[in-house]
Amino acid sequence: QVFKLSKMFANSIVLFDVDGTLTAPRKDVLPEMLEFLKKLRKTIKVGIVGGSDLVKISEQLGKDLINSYDYVFAENGLVAYKNGELLAKQSLKSFLGEEKLKNFINFCLRYIADLDIPIKRGTFIEFRNGMLNVSPIGRNCSQEERDEFEQYDKKAGIRDAFVKALKAKFAGEGLTYSIGGQISFDVFPQGWDKTYCLRFLDQFEDVYFFGDKTFPGGNDYEIFSSERTKSSTVTSPEDTITNVRLFFYAHEKLGD
Repeated sequence: QVFKLSKMFANSIVLFDVDGTLTAPRKDVLPEMLEFLKKLRKTIKVGIVGGSDLVKISEQLGKDLINSYDYVFAENGLVAYKNGELLAKQSLKSFLGEEKLKNFINFCLRYIADLDIPIKRGTFIEFRNGMLNVSPIGRNCSQEERDEFEQYDKKAGIRDAFVKALKAKFAGEGLTYSIGGQISFDVFPQGWDKTYCLRFLDQFEDVYFFGDKTFPGGNDYEIFSSERTKSSTVTSPEDTITNVRLFFYAHEKLGD
């Protein structure tokens, strides 16, 4: 049966977001998910696409990440691996230039300094290879503080307001803003969202995608709504397994 299905999906690949899809936000992947993905690879090629850098994704999905899946796209694909080998790498610094980058960072730091929120910690801006990650509370907060800020932000709209201020200040700079996870948002050039990884998948007839932040402004929205993908919204790792089973194995019990 697996052989028949693998022939059916021979020219296809399935991509998974990380936080909220394969793992709980910023938590380690559970063994049952790893086993499920391992079995899934016998049927269809599997790729991981995350907004975080490779180090952070590896912390969640395992040190042997790049060798465990057919494709791994860190930072939305700006750092791309295929079969364990580096495929391509793109840089935000070379795109924007130091002067524009400095002005943007300075504005963010001033904005955060003036924010009146319950708590602040440290690492408010994280410079990644292909994007900036901006966190009003600071990435050094504890998991409990993350959870509290997420609930606070849902009511107060801190990240939404921050993004609107940046869009007004830096209109015309060709930047995209994507709210994801619990405490931060990403900033990157237009087209450098998760659809960026699709340029490496032209050989596949069908590209399936599963993610949780698929609403407008969420960091899965662009790839979810792309004409190139056949996508599904999930709400948790457990929901991901359920939906993948329904999607690919209507008459199977993969992973049972």
